[in-house]
Amino acid sequence: MKLSPYFHDLRSAYQAELDDLVSDSEGNDVLRKRLAEKRNEIAFLVQMMELAPEMVAVVFHRGFRFTKPAAVEHLLGQPVDALPDWHSLTHAVALEPWAQSLAQTVLREPQGARFLAVAVGLEYLQQHARMAPAAAVHGDADAEDDGEDAAEHDDDYNALSADDAVDPHNSRTREESSANWLADAGFERKE
Repeated sequence: MKLSPYFHDLRSAYQAELDDLVSDSEGNDVLRKRLAEKRNEIAFLVQMMELAPEMVAVVFHRGFRFTKPAAVEHLLGQPVDALPDWHSLTHAVALEPWAQSLAQTVLREPQGARFLAVAVGLEYLQQHARMAPAAAVHGDADAEDDGEDAAEHDDDYNALSADDAVDPHNSRTREESSANWLADAGFERKE
């Protein structure tokens, strides 16, 4: 699977948006509650579809069933100006029943059909997180840099995948992965 630069950039923003919704300051799992709140605000959120699609797309988290993944993977390789709209994906992606009213609200907007295609791509990448980091960037000069970044890590580098966020191995693995992430972001390691 090859990612366009557009989806390459958006996938981490989408994951960060989901991560922000997962727990409160006390560490309690509040994802369902926060997603429900966001879904109730969809009429307001549609104003941000073009500016911050990742912030709106989270309302469709777990709202799609991918019946023909190849069509979605093709979408993920398209440049931003060639993205198909929702109507051309309905043969490959089905909405969960609870997400249909959200989709109707989005589709009333001028760019709604295109935005739903973006939401499909982001959610597909999130659900298939193990494929996403390995996906090559199509037509991006930074593609070589991505390979170099991965090679910077020691052999014992242990990043958590999206699956681990739901069911982490143990507290030590979480702490090590957190320390690795912070070090990658430029913070000094706490020894």
